[in-house]
Amino acid sequence: MHFIDLESQYKHLKSKIDKRIHDVLDHGHYIMGPEVKELEVALSEYVGVKHTITCANGTDALQLALMALDVGEGDAVFCPTFTFFATAEVVAYAKATPVFVDSDERTFNICVDDLERQIINVIKQGGLKPKAIISVDLFGLPANYEELQKLASKYNLKLIEDAAQGFGGSINGRKAGSFGDIATTSFFPAKPLGCYGDGGAIFTNDDNLAVLIESYRVHGKGSDKYDNVRIGLNSRLDTIQAAILLEKLAEFPIELENRNIAAENYNKTLSDRFITPYIPDGYYSSWAQYTVVSDNRDMEMKKYAAECIPTMVYYRTCMHMQTAFKYLGYKEGDFPVAEKLSKQVFSLPMHGYL
Repeated sequence: MHFIDLESQYKHLKSKIDKRIHDVLDHGHYIMGPEVKELEVALSEYVGVKHTITCANGTDALQLALMALDVGEGDAVFCPTFTFFATAEVVAYAKATPVFVDSDERTFNICVDDLERQIINVIKQGGLKPKAIISVDLFGLPANYEELQKLASKYNLKLIEDAAQGFGGSINGRKAGSFGDIATTSFFPAKPLGCYGDGGAIFTNDDNLAVLIESYRVHGKGSDKYDNVRIGLNSRLDTIQAAILLEKLAEFPIELENRNIAAENYNKTLSDRFITPYIPDGYYSSWAQYTVVSDNRDMEMKKYAAECIPTMVYYRTCMHMQTAFKYLGYKEGDFPVAEKLSKQVFSLPMHGYL
């Protein structure tokens, strides 16, 4: 049994994907070929934003977002401690300071109340300038963007949606990837919408930010490709990956339905054994992972292993306890909810062909 069954997905889409790949091989435009622009248009229509700029991976997408927002040394960027390393890594790479925030116990997403406490604390200390919030749509569930946007406006902060796991989710019909000043996603193969390598995208309705990001992703180029007007990155989505994603995106709504049916079946059969995922009214999850809470995680995972059912743990070590962030001075106990979740959660197989 597969934790994420890419093999079944490929068998289902094989003829379409193979044709798309051969079309690229025939025309030979392997970098920034016509399928890249076709995908960007399709993604903009799906998410409901004016601009989609694809890039090499989800981490670059976050880095490009920070570059476009001019985040740098002396800036504080608030992000959850219960997340994948890249969310905070890009902040440190920009020479800004990640300020970690505890989790909401029911949704696993960033806790709005603790976020405001952390913002106030940074303002009181006075050493850093509060600049931005990166909110993660953890395990496929969009964060509480109504309240997050209120805080961003109240404290004059930029809001970045990290929709690497949340792509396909929504709040009252509004799609993940359309919240905040900028949103990002990843097309890593295991993501709800994944390619066969690395890939990412940035979404925004801001024309000026879109122009900046398009420049930054290709070495900071100007109107002439050989006149570089700023320092940028080399972060382009390969044409073959774009071609694959076009066929996967066409099938994506059906896969999302299947993921939600699978999640409902899990909820019905597991709610008496575990704390099952909480989905607020009006929210729709893309179920990047189906994650339960158990006081006896190791024992429960061994039971599944005995039945040849794979399980995974996301994330055993919170960001504030990572060796790389030791310099920030956090200690165990600083974020009790996130630390508790890191010791109790595990995930079961989830995909559109379960």
